[in-house]
Amino acid sequence: MHAIIAESADRLFWREIADSTPGPDEILIKVAAAGVNRADLLQAAGHYPPPPGASEVLGLEVSGVVAELGPGVTEWTVGQPVCALLSGGGYAEFVAVPAAQVMPVPDGVDLVDAAGLPEVACTVWSNLAMAAGLTSGEVVLIHGGSSGVGSNAIQICKALGARVAVTAGSSAKLDLCRDLGADFTIAYRDEDFVARIRAETDGAGADVILDIMGAAYLGRNIDALALDGRLVVIGMQGGTKAELDLRKLIGKRARVIGTALRGRPVEGPAGKGAIVRAVVDSVWPMVADGRVKPVIGERIPIQRADEAHRLLSSGAVSGKVLLTLD
Repeated sequence: MHAIIAESADRLFWREIADSTPGPDEILIKVAAAGVNRADLLQAAGHYPPPPGASEVLGLEVSGVVAELGPGVTEWTVGQPVCALLSGGGYAEFVAVPAAQVMPVPDGVDLVDAAGLPEVACTVWSNLAMAAGLTSGEVVLIHGGSSGVGSNAIQICKALGARVAVTAGSSAKLDLCRDLGADFTIAYRDEDFVARIRAETDGAGADVILDIMGAAYLGRNIDALALDGRLVVIGMQGGTKAELDLRKLIGKRARVIGTALRGRPVEGPAGKGAIVRAVVDSVWPMVADGRVKPVIGERIPIQRADEAHRLLSSGAVSGKVLLTLD
């Protein structure tokens, strides 16, 4: 089979590699499309190695059809359209994935577009619903609202009944966030998001913040939290080390939650299998009835994966970038 081999951050090549075969509890998927994530860019640059036992090939989510079943798998059928959350291996013609991480394609979603759902939906649901316990009526601040994760988070949070604030860097991206349901938008280059959050909430602050920036926003995120607020950090685009004023944290009875999806085990209450099941039960009905839709910014043939990486790195695209296979 063929797969993308990353020799460096800007040297990605479509080459022949050994065929992928499913293990006893795995499914082999013939890939129709693969989602592009910032983790892929980091791995290609040598900064984010795959977990032990995972494929060295890039790619954390795909859509396609079931090509082969491992001997322990009974709940799927060959030829069935699926999408899946991966630990690696998605930039390829075929990928083997634990059956527990495979999902049906939601009703009404194109097979290719379905590749843009697994990583974002599992990230959003596991962090905002499961870890932070976001509930109806609460205020949530989403940094990077036009990103793949952000665009999905806006829709899920609105479906849960939350009041949604977002930050983004351009008028076009802010317009997209409003179109997706954001209640108020913040141009982070021109506005202080802390002051704006306080103004919009009569001084109370945000109950939940979903952050992709890490160190650069840590202090201001704490300032923007409400009493009993929860800051969920899922990215480090703004660095890894910052000073934290514990008096503010304790005074607000706030929590800082750091999470990652890729390195979780398949099984267990916080494992990827449990998250996938929760997404199918809770998010897929939102997709099927139109409350949540995949936001696709660009579809690029997989042989041009380097172009897709440059596009995502530039920040010029909103929503998901997908790599497509004929």
